[in-house]
Amino acid sequence: MIQEKYRECIEACLECMNACNYCYVSSLKEYDLAMLRECIRLDRECAEICSFVAEALSRSTPFAKELCELCAKACDACAEECGKHEHHHCKQCEQSCRRCAEICRSMITAA
Repeated sequence: MIQEKYRECIEACLECMNACNYCYVSSLKEYDLAMLRECIRLDRECAEICSFVAEALSRSTPFAKELCELCAKACDACAEECGKHEHHHCKQCEQSCRRCAEICRSMITAA
């Protein structure tokens, strides 16, 4: 059973992973791919990190603090890049990334 203290962070990571994957796929359909190159790259990185952190936390990893710190950094970078674009999928991703980073930071102090 997943420890209750990790539940909110796992849910935020999974939500962020989904938002990043959606932004990634949607960005590939945009006309100006060159403008979105960094956004696409960071969407993939952030989605992978969020996925791994959610899985690790579900196993009660002894590295929760370090992983949540990495996840917060990845989410911050992705949110900053997505914030530069006006596409709806970028704005949604930015919001999910900011929320996930905030929750991960709260896990760092609790872990």
